[in-house]
Amino acid sequence: MNKTKLNQYIVNAFTDVLFKGNPAAVCILDSWLSDKILLKITQENNLSETAFVVQTNDKYHLRWFTPNGEIDLCGHATLATAFVYLNYIIPNEKSIAFDTLSGLLTVSLKDDLFTMDFPVYELKKVDVTTEMKDALGVDIVEAYMGRDLLCILDSKEKVHNIEPNFEKVKQLDGLLLQVSAKDDNVDCISRSFAPKCNVLEDPVCGSGHCHIVPYWAKILKKDEIIAYQDSFRGGYLYTKLNGKRLEISGKAVLFSKGEIYI
Repeated sequence: MNKTKLNQYIVNAFTDVLFKGNPAAVCILDSWLSDKILLKITQENNLSETAFVVQTNDKYHLRWFTPNGEIDLCGHATLATAFVYLNYIIPNEKSIAFDTLSGLLTVSLKDDLFTMDFPVYELKKVDVTTEMKDALGVDIVEAYMGRDLLCILDSKEKVHNIEPNFEKVKQLDGLLLQVSAKDDNVDCISRSFAPKCNVLEDPVCGSGHCHIVPYWAKILKKDEIIAYQDSFRGGYLYTKLNGKRLEISGKAVLFSKGEIYI
């Protein structure tokens, strides 16, 4: 029985050290497979994100899947995809643009730092509810809603030590739950929880920082924010707010390259 062979890379994004940052699979396709097969590949990979890319003429079409389905924007998988293309597929190029559900996303490479140009989410302040406090188990200073729910805590220690009740997190509004606080060493730290996507904690969430950075840029009155994702793997994001666009920069390292047979 003939099978289709697909090349797939696994890249640790927002780090230059193996086993840190956020791992993403990058699957290169000649043409689109059914969404059902794309989801099955994602679930088999069992990572927070698998990126799928199809090239038509000079355009690169990029889609992101969590184990629970397709998502509108993903930072670490975009960085991982750019890392694969600019290092192994078109190594003479220094930038690449992806056609996505969130529009055209450009990634440029300078030295070993990849810079992504992303849209920001408009934040609306919402009331802090008992349900939010119960889900997080701590007091919440402020809450905002974009695609995700952003909860601001009063200390980095609370962000570090938080142990959410994931069943209660699933009942909150928003796709993901972003938790953040001010930090002395960098500008802010955060953690990202995505049980609705079958990902309890996303190690380093680029799209989450499209909520987090605009908040801290306003509070700290500065456009350039260095953020640390305080997950069990950890990762740094170097960002610059440009109006309704956000530059997110980070490093990446290759973990593996393999083949999938469908």
